This record gives sequence, C-alpha cells and structure tokens, in this order.
Amino acid sequence: MNAFDPRPQFLKALDQLENLLSDLDPALLGRSTPCDAYDLRGLLSHVVGAVHRVAYIGEGGRGMDVPAAAGVIADTDWAGALGRARVRAAAAWADDDKLDREFEVPWGVCAGRIALGGYVMESVTHTWDIAQVIAPEAELDEELAHMAFTIAQKVLPAEPRGGRIPFAAVRPVPDDADIYLRLAGWLGRAV
Repeated sequence: MNAFDPRPQFLKALDQLENLLSDLDPALLGRSTPCDAYDLRGLLSHVVGAVHRVAYIGEGGRGMDVPAAAGVIADTDWAGALGRARVRAAAAWADDDKLDREFEVPWGVCAGRIALGGYVMESVTHTWDIAQVIAPEAELDEELAHMAFTIAQKVLPAEPRGGRIPFAAVRPVPDDADIYLRLAGWLGRAV
C-alpha cells in the first residue's frame, strides 16, 4: 500500500468533473440527484466544499473543522469554483511526505494516501451522480471508477450500513452493469 499515490487519480477525477460542469445549464440546479441527500445545487456545493476540505486537511487542518459545503456560488461558476478548489488541493498535497503523514479526516485518523483515496472515491461517485442529471450520456473514465470501486469495497463493508456508516444498503445491479453502476449500487444508490 505504501507505493499507492492517489494524487494523480484525485486530480484526474476533479478534471473529469470540471469538464462535465463546463456546459452546466443553471436550469438543472434544482433537480434531484441519485445521492438522495442533495439536489444538484446542494451536491455541487458539497463536492466543491469537500475539495476545499481535503485541501485544508493537506494544509494541516482537521477535517471536521470545515464543512464539506461551499459558500454561495454563482449559477454559472460551478466549473470555475471547482477549478479553484482543485488548484488549492493540488498545492496542499504536492509534498510527497504528506502521503505517509497522519491526518484527521471525517472518518478518523489515517495516512494521507488513505485520506486522498477516500476523496477519490467520493469525487468519482459524485461525478456519476452529477452526470445522471446534466449529461447521462457522458462517457466517464472507467479507470477512475475501477479505483473508486476497489476503495469502496475495501473501506465500506456491505453490512452494516446506516448509523456511523452513512451509506444505504448495497443495491443490486444488473449482471451486465458497467463499473459506474456497480459503484453506485455498492454505495447504496438506486440504479
């Protein structure tokens, strides 16, 4: 596990999402997403806030000190807001030594590489959630989804769910489901 460096995949996941958001129609912001807790505007706020949170963690802060929610973002600036958060996160995690340093994240204390791996999973999953609303036909990076799914299976057991593990029960997916649908099902999304 020590050779695992999630930074390239984390930044690639953010680039994929920023590209998806580049043509966002503001009229969609009130629509529901597969992530039951959020409409599209709320989910975008959560994602941008989570990127700022992981940047703050990399800068030496404690994960729960800042919310995983952005402040007010103009309806036409979601891609820009994500891009600015990405720049901050990239700078915060540029030092290789941080991968083995311990950080306090919302789910506990862990090495930086594990913390960033969790945020790869979150970013990739929420990109799928967002794509279902704004561009269901978008071709998303399968390599990123495979990595996110592997992480999800390692860190989120199928049971128990709920309570301290804030994910719904694993949902069945068709046998021929692509990797994004399998990831969504594992994380409790209705697919």
